[in-house]
Amino acid sequence: MQQLSVGNMNMEFAKEILGWRYAAPYDFYNNELDTEALNEILDNPYYSVVNNSGELVGFFCIGQSAQVPSGSQFGTYSEEMIDIGIGMKPGLTGKGYGSTFFSFVLNHIQGENCIPIRLTVAKFNHRAIHLYEKFGFVRFMEFCNNSIEFIVMIKKDL
Repeated sequence: MQQLSVGNMNMEFAKEILGWRYAAPYDFYNNELDTEALNEILDNPYYSVVNNSGELVGFFCIGQSAQVPSGSQFGTYSEEMIDIGIGMKPGLTGKGYGSTFFSFVLNHIQGENCIPIRLTVAKFNHRAIHLYEKFGFVRFMEFCNNSIEFIVMIKKDL
């Protein structure tokens, strides 16, 4: 993977992200390109991650946009932490780029903040969970939303 940089989200990248299609079981992360989804990405703290050729390789979001809404009813997000969510271009997943990509995003976020980081991941996503554990995230709690189980992981040592 080439050198990466963070940029503000724009309409072109938002449309590209909403068009991404992952193979099963990761198709859970597929979205629809509609006004509501575009507004979610463009009106909230979503950031593009591009390579040195200017090509979109992924994105991340922070804050409430990175939370699974139903998790709040379980007290999941009651402690003050930075919530993060990430997504990598489908053609790059499963090829060993996850560590480079996630490390880059973490370094960017940690460089600006000193409070613990939290993320929520679908329990079936063993690849992502393994990656997060490599970076020092530990399982904090689990909850279920519409038959999908989620794991909340935290990283306290910054």
